[in-house]
Amino acid sequence: MKRLVLFAGACAMLFVWSCTAGHNHGTHHEHESNDAETVHLQGEDPHDHDAVHGHGQPAGHTDEIVISAEKAEAAGIVAQKAYPGRFSGVIKTGGQILPAKGDERTLVASADGIVAFSGNFFPGAAVDAGQQIFSIVSGSIQDGNRIGKARVAYETAKAEYERASALVDSKIVSRKEYAVIKEDYENAKMAYEALKPNAEGTGVMIESPFKGYVESIFVKDGDYVAMGTPLACITRNVSLVLQADVSQRYYDRLQEIVSANFKTPSMDAAVNVNAFGGHLLSVGRSSAESSYYLPVTFGFVNNGDVVPGSFAEVWLLTQERDNVISLPLQAVTEEQGLYFVYLKLDEDCYRKQEVALGESDGVRVEILSGVHPGDNVVIKGAYSVRLASASNVIPAHTHNH
Repeated sequence: MKRLVLFAGACAMLFVWSCTAGHNHGTHHEHESNDAETVHLQGEDPHDHDAVHGHGQPAGHTDEIVISAEKAEAAGIVAQKAYPGRFSGVIKTGGQILPAKGDERTLVASADGIVAFSGNFFPGAAVDAGQQIFSIVSGSIQDGNRIGKARVAYETAKAEYERASALVDSKIVSRKEYAVIKEDYENAKMAYEALKPNAEGTGVMIESPFKGYVESIFVKDGDYVAMGTPLACITRNVSLVLQADVSQRYYDRLQEIVSANFKTPSMDAAVNVNAFGGHLLSVGRSSAESSYYLPVTFGFVNNGDVVPGSFAEVWLLTQERDNVISLPLQAVTEEQGLYFVYLKLDEDCYRKQEVALGESDGVRVEILSGVHPGDNVVIKGAYSVRLASASNVIPAHTHNH
């Protein structure tokens, strides 16, 4: 009986051991199967190009941005290798675009009277040299009709001169008397013609001194004006002046200024004055009364894109420095006070890189750290790469910048 009990217990233990071993063996195979399935789904094949470059976002590659070459071209993304070069020192300030001397003229009333417009003139209207802009009519003003008085004096002197010319040869009029009559006639003629009578002879004609544009008009049709009153300003809008106002703390650097970049509200990007045939005219040695700024003046030729009178951001360029890495301003993006560029790693892979910025000349910016010589940096379309890093969606490229 005792032997039977021992045999039954041994059989039970053998059964439990075999079940446990089988369960562990099955579980092991299940884990292996699940691991293999996970690898297959995630695509972690080390030879898979998409997995290596972040298409499947494996560990160690989450900072890379993948954009196909076709999408990059459509979005206007352009990369260029960065190398050290020459970069100018910069004094950042403000200024204004002004007409050059002789490029604008103020028309003034040459007689007392009532203003009459000679056409539909308004600011911006084109005018030709010698074109009549106003008439100053004074016929209805008591003791004010200068043109009428001048015309009467001229016609009287002319008649007397013609009479004397016919009698001088017969000595009815002496040579001395004839000389006086001729002098009076010529003086009356000059006085009358100097008033520039209009075609009707009823008023004084005010003409444009040159071909240009009406910059501003100071009177209204029907206003009474006295002689010398400003009526309008005519400008050629050809030669302009960029006047930059520089703080006195840069006085010791003024002699280093060689050129300037500037940008007005109507311009999409800063440009150099040399692009307009510009050059440095003068550097102020003293500030104006009640002013803390020193004027630095450049002259340039207007190509029609610059509006006289507009204010401008100005980057004064001083002596150049060597071995400076610089990038176009559009290559740099800003996020929460930090600055970044995007490096192109291969045909379709990019990486976001934080940089430290130095001086900017309005067109390019100095890179103090974050970019090394030979790095392939995105210089156009950086914003599209930034969008791709956030949403993996690239907007279609357009020309609306």
